[in-house]
Amino acid sequence: MSKTIAIVGAGPVGLAAAAHALERGLEPIVLEAGDAAGHAVRQWSHVRMFSPWKYNIDTASARLLDETGWNSPDPQSYPTGGEFLSGYLDPLATRTRLREHIRTSSRITAISRLGFDKAKSKGREAAPFEIRYQNGKGPERLVADAVVDASGTWFSPNPAGNNGLPALGERDVPTHVAYAMPDVLGRDRARYAGRTVAVLGAGHSAIGTLIDLVKLKEAAPATVVIWLLRGADPQKSFGGGANDKLSARGELGATFARLVGDGAVHVETGFQVTHLSASQERLRIGAGSACCGRHVIVDELIVATGFRPDLSSLSELRLGLDPALDCPTVLAPLIDPNEHSCGTVRPHGARELSHPDSGFYIAGMKSYGRAPTFLMLTGYEQVRSIVADIDGDKEAAARVELVLPETGVCSRQPLADASDCCAGTAVAPSDCCDERSASVVDAAGCCANAQAKASAKCCG
Repeated sequence: MSKTIAIVGAGPVGLAAAAHALERGLEPIVLEAGDAAGHAVRQWSHVRMFSPWKYNIDTASARLLDETGWNSPDPQSYPTGGEFLSGYLDPLATRTRLREHIRTSSRITAISRLGFDKAKSKGREAAPFEIRYQNGKGPERLVADAVVDASGTWFSPNPAGNNGLPALGERDVPTHVAYAMPDVLGRDRARYAGRTVAVLGAGHSAIGTLIDLVKLKEAAPATVVIWLLRGADPQKSFGGGANDKLSARGELGATFARLVGDGAVHVETGFQVTHLSASQERLRIGAGSACCGRHVIVDELIVATGFRPDLSSLSELRLGLDPALDCPTVLAPLIDPNEHSCGTVRPHGARELSHPDSGFYIAGMKSYGRAPTFLMLTGYEQVRSIVADIDGDKEAAARVELVLPETGVCSRQPLADASDCCAGTAVAPSDCCDERSASVVDAAGCCANAQAKASAKCCG
């Protein structure tokens, strides 16, 4: 009798897990909280991905699609979230053999070992998993031999507060605050056009949103764009430039650096939000004490400070999680932003993602806990290894079948003084940058990754 695998989430990684399970003769059951596969992707359908198609398609999923006569997209082109849905996820979920294994509108409420609470040990490893979920018919129950939680983190964004908690008053002003990446040029345009808008955050979501707001300002000149940066150095958000093997990601940072340098974005550095309050139909954003700190008055605030995993349904499982990142303990040193700035993490799988309750795995973006810079290809490699492990194929589970693109961030040499390039007179990028980076200029007019030629005019 084949093993049953419960897979939480019908996003790209969850569907990839199901595809690999089918290829191995296992029985996947995919539980999706939304009313269709790719529910989270639909929230950012307006966003163009910074990885091309070749990095966004799982191999087992592609083989399933090939059975339907699917025309694969141009591997070098960059899809939007909407194009990713229409060209890949939707046909994968509705036209392949996977469609019979997906249960939509099924929200997980709890997962445990059948007959065992968290404290009971004897015989625990032999017990299957009990998954409780809610759908339109009421509470449901599923029993499975293994569980892969690929539910992601999109619907649990980090709050605006600088200490991991919501800012004081944050929950009282929901009409002025949005999270992640609203569609400021499309369906949410009327909310932001001609308004004063602050964006809090320093990652790709914040940068992409700020760039779109500047585009909106071109059509609606009354729009004011403010970047609230918790740290002191804007350059850290400009990325690896031409050294980034994902060129669209490198270009995103370079484009943003130019906009900051041109003054299109007003920058407030060292702004750690502590208070939010209504102020005559506008929003007062405070940093520091309520009486004596800094503040800005805006119409709208977009909080793009990353995401965190929702672990509430896993409270009866024995998990091995890093105390800082909420990710698997073995994975934490590879992705901890306190230790390194690299966006590239070596491929990993079942060994790094296993937990004390054997047969349970967290995969995809949720496996990174609170750490940023997850690549979809990483998730595909994770579930390939995990499903092999569940199937008892330890050799395949341990094998690495993936080479990830470099970000270029780790090799970047910081400028001695961003205000004057190399702590001297600013020079032309052609003098200060090598051939690969001559076109990538940061806000100070210096080469963004500061790889110098042998020239007396440049920092060495």
